[in-house]
Amino acid sequence: MGFWLTWILIPIIVEIVPAFISAFILMFKNRHPVAEPVPMKLPFITVIVPVYNSEDTLYNCVKSIKESTYPSNLIQVILADNQSTDNSFGEFARAQTDFGLNMQLIKTKKGKANALNASIYQSIGTYIINIDSDGTLEEHALMNVVLKFENNLDISALTGTILPRKDMVKRTKKFPLRLLRKNEYFEYAQAFLSGRVIESYNDQLFTMSGAFSAFRKSTIMKTFMYDTKTLGEDTEMTFQIRDRLKKKVLICTDAIFYIEPISGLDELYRQRQRWQRGELEVAKSYMKNDASLKNFFTNFLVRRMLIDHTFIFPKMIWLFASFVLLFLRYSPVILGMSYVIIYLLYVMVSMLNYACVRMLLKRFENEERFYAKLSWVALTLPMYNFICSWFRLIGSLNVSGNEQWNSLSFKDESNNAVKVVKGDVRNLERNRN
Repeated sequence: MGFWLTWILIPIIVEIVPAFISAFILMFKNRHPVAEPVPMKLPFITVIVPVYNSEDTLYNCVKSIKESTYPSNLIQVILADNQSTDNSFGEFARAQTDFGLNMQLIKTKKGKANALNASIYQSIGTYIINIDSDGTLEEHALMNVVLKFENNLDISALTGTILPRKDMVKRTKKFPLRLLRKNEYFEYAQAFLSGRVIESYNDQLFTMSGAFSAFRKSTIMKTFMYDTKTLGEDTEMTFQIRDRLKKKVLICTDAIFYIEPISGLDELYRQRQRWQRGELEVAKSYMKNDASLKNFFTNFLVRRMLIDHTFIFPKMIWLFASFVLLFLRYSPVILGMSYVIIYLLYVMVSMLNYACVRMLLKRFENEERFYAKLSWVALTLPMYNFICSWFRLIGSLNVSGNEQWNSLSFKDESNNAVKVVKGDVRNLERNRN
């Protein structure tokens, strides 16, 4: 009994208790939101859009810049084409004709980091804002980012709030994909408007979103620019600014950037492996002298790595141990009750975060209304997160010493796993005979 209780305590102590505390802190601090005042004179800004085979989305992305409440005459737009092979240039030309923005297209080396670095040197704005070409800005997003900077001189970099497009989620016809997309939306909302807000309160934001981030130009010019040798260039830049330059990196909750929802399980599988690889690469660089268990309470990066990565392994051991204990005649009732208790605790955490997110979405009536109807997703989110944990575990196992990373689809890897299991079974049968 004591052995099993020890395993149950791991998620309770490491994840659930801190989540409850964080949720209550977030609720308390957001009781009375304060609007940022508009200065007498707004600054000139640069919006950078890395482009790679974006002909299907680029026009709408630029359109969202034009339709922003920020004055168009105060925006420099740089489209950084890193060797597209489609008609992205044609969409750039169409957007330039239709919108009349101060916009230029530059050619760069392949890779997002190279595109961003080349664009930064071309920028002339007081603030530099990066957005992905496959998403769109909420109309107040640029204004809210600039106001955050103008009224908080100690902030050097910001990440926006990323949400999947609710219209695309609603239009999804196939039930399995619609369920996946609603869980993704729920996850993103809680990750940005709960998780990253708490990280910001402690100046411990782990990563700025690559889809939407902003900087004071005076700050980013003091960095080593984006690292072109890692999959986690956004995380690496976050650590450069906060740890090397000792500057603040926070989240702007009322600056929303909309992305296309996940296309299916294959994309989710590859995405989470890519994120895992990027996080581990950056952590390796910044934990060389602090990677010790004794720093768990004093170093948030050590704590983050242990909770998000190291504890993945005992979670999986816990799952397989359940089947082993059944063979050892352990009570299936107690095992089942332990799983139910853990599940209900995770649901309670999701509901607390749900309440926090609704508080922060009050300024966005349509978004808040859509999110309000997703309360039931709190019941499925623990399973969604469990699946993502498996994908991240596989990402950890696939990390190698070179710059290549596993890019097989979920279907391909599943088929390979089935082949291995069938081969093992055949070998066992031959040995018996």
